[in-house]
Amino acid sequence: MYAIDRIENNLVIAENLQTKEKIELKKEEFTFEPREGLIFSIENEKIIEKKEVEEDRRKLLREKMERLKHHE
Repeated sequence: MYAIDRIENNLVIAENLQTKEKIELKKEEFTFEPREGLIFSIENEKIIEKKEVEEDRRKLLREKMERLKHHE
């Protein structure tokens, strides 16, 4: 699974969530609008958006930030 790190011109730079390896994909390879933070996988050479994984990840990050705020 990958997370979109940034979009530069027509390139989407994404990071593998397990290995931290960066890949570059052309924006037109996506059948949906790519945006920073979006989670996707590549299955049978197709890019599949993983909305439920993205929502879970955002929730975890929010909880982590809240815990950090309360420990200051």
